[in-house]
Amino acid sequence: MNDLAKPLPFDAERVRADFPILNQEVNGHPLVYLDNAATTQKPRAVIQALVDYYEQDNSNVHRGAHALADRATQKFEAARAKVAAFINAPEARQVIWTRGTTESINLVASSWGRANLQAGDRVLVSAMEHHSNIVPWQLIAAEKGASVEPIPVDADGTLDMAALESMLDERVRLVACGHVSNALGTVNPVADIVRLAHAAGALVLIDGAQAVSHWPVDVQALDCDFYVFSAHKLFGPTGLGVLYGKRALLEAMPPYQGGGEMIETVSFAGTTFNQLPYKFEAGTPDIAGVIAFGAAIDYLNELDRVGAAAHEQALLTYAEERARATPGIRLVGTSAHKTSVMSFLLEGAHPNDVGMLLDQQGVAVRTGNHCAQPIMEQFGIPGTVRASLAFYNTRADVDRLFEALEKVRQFLI
Repeated sequence: MNDLAKPLPFDAERVRADFPILNQEVNGHPLVYLDNAATTQKPRAVIQALVDYYEQDNSNVHRGAHALADRATQKFEAARAKVAAFINAPEARQVIWTRGTTESINLVASSWGRANLQAGDRVLVSAMEHHSNIVPWQLIAAEKGASVEPIPVDADGTLDMAALESMLDERVRLVACGHVSNALGTVNPVADIVRLAHAAGALVLIDGAQAVSHWPVDVQALDCDFYVFSAHKLFGPTGLGVLYGKRALLEAMPPYQGGGEMIETVSFAGTTFNQLPYKFEAGTPDIAGVIAFGAAIDYLNELDRVGAAAHEQALLTYAEERARATPGIRLVGTSAHKTSVMSFLLEGAHPNDVGMLLDQQGVAVRTGNHCAQPIMEQFGIPGTVRASLAFYNTRADVDRLFEALEKVRQFLI
């Protein structure tokens, strides 16, 4: 390959220009946005897709007999097909629209769990899970007489795979695990988890909310039974999520909610239900959000995702090297397999105070327990400061974080 044929290296500065929100000042300082694990920012193409829908195509989908309804429906279903291709789902009908990762998990827990869990059954979840991958299972387990049990996590934030293997028996019906920990950044070996669980006769649900923005996900290669994520953490709109499931499982599951669209026929003698995916999509969906999410997928497909992932990993390495060289900083979550999340404590300072003082300097981070109280309790801490990266972040952002932390340290300690 000659030099002219080589792809251009990933250029974070060029990409930043696609995200208008990043070009602002906060408290008199240029914004440094390091809260991407909570929500990612939106490229101009996504924002424009929302505007275009409401200005040109605003109509309900599927049932209209006019041009606006037809255009909206075509774009709505085209977005479903884009998401299916993005995660390599076998069929678009296996992509169910929800309100977010949380509702996707609740749908599976309520529908599959209510139909399949029995007294004495076990559901295993990792000890580092987000609350949304713990509480829904606790609710259905309490109703059915099943139990929810944590898979241990080592002191560095690595899932104890030997413990998981020892916990798997014929009573385990499902393993629920995050692809990436939102609190620690740990990348879990989900392909190995699926293999072990299936060998024991259990299903697997993977919470991919923190993974899909960082590298390509192939649900067929993973062989997972369910995979869930949110649009807003994948550079799309808020209030929209995805549930992928194996077709046979989804077809056997009862509806999650009743209403319009999810039915085939309704009478007082009895009701029959629609086919996939509509059986699980009662009522008017977030049409604008779905269409704009399609624009987000288009944007990502045009991006050098391999280069973006390498850029993010290099930034994380740089940030953690600076943290280790800074007096008073303790990293929380030091697994050898991590991505894009640096959780830490500043000695002698409460995380909330650190976050507030960083914000005064234009640096946006997340503080608290990150909806992961069990792992914080295991580590004996109230929470952390979390700086989370996206491909539009730069080394200059990391430098600004540590310059601001030095001022915080001088002020508080």
